[in-house]
Amino acid sequence: MTTDPTTIEAVNTADASDAAAVRPALVTGADGRARCAWSASDDEYRRYHDEEWGRQLRDDRALFEKLCLEGFQAGLSWITILKRRPAFREVFHGFEVERVADMTEADVERLLGDARIIRHRGKIEAAIGNARVTRELGESLAELMWGFAPTADDRIRPAAFADIPAVTAESTALSKELRRRGYRFVGPTTMYALMQSAGMVDDHVEGCWRAA
Repeated sequence: MTTDPTTIEAVNTADASDAAAVRPALVTGADGRARCAWSASDDEYRRYHDEEWGRQLRDDRALFEKLCLEGFQAGLSWITILKRRPAFREVFHGFEVERVADMTEADVERLLGDARIIRHRGKIEAAIGNARVTRELGESLAELMWGFAPTADDRIRPAAFADIPAVTAESTALSKELRRRGYRFVGPTTMYALMQSAGMVDDHVEGCWRAA
């Protein structure tokens, strides 16, 4: 994961913990709203924070997209993925599981030549392989993933970046189960980022207008 302290992924790295401890938890925008400070570094981040991050997703297609994009993000900043998301959606057929699962080696080679996305063979192949695993699940991907979400009663709202973990027992358990089923690029840190993004946990800091 990136250690750039201006991005959300900085929260999810051990090396960023010192920076997180001294950074302000909130910033107030021109609209007068207090937001998690990571959202201030880019307009796209602010939109993502306000409209998407932490909102509950229980749709299989949307969660499959999250799973794929979090895998592509590994080792990079999330803004890198966010700005390429329209292209990812185009080349991966809107992340429709059946269509991605049917992609071939010729498609992999084609995507490796597409500069609009992350041209990493392992990640491209993992997205296709993960679609094939999802197709054969025999159950809802949403039901599987949400089965590992902690209850709200088990969590305390973070007051500062230093209060936000990189990994939890639940993300570790989810990672282990997905790997057992054949998924790739689903490590515990990546799965915690997905849990944050998909609203399985609510890590908007105390005082953020989005804090429930």
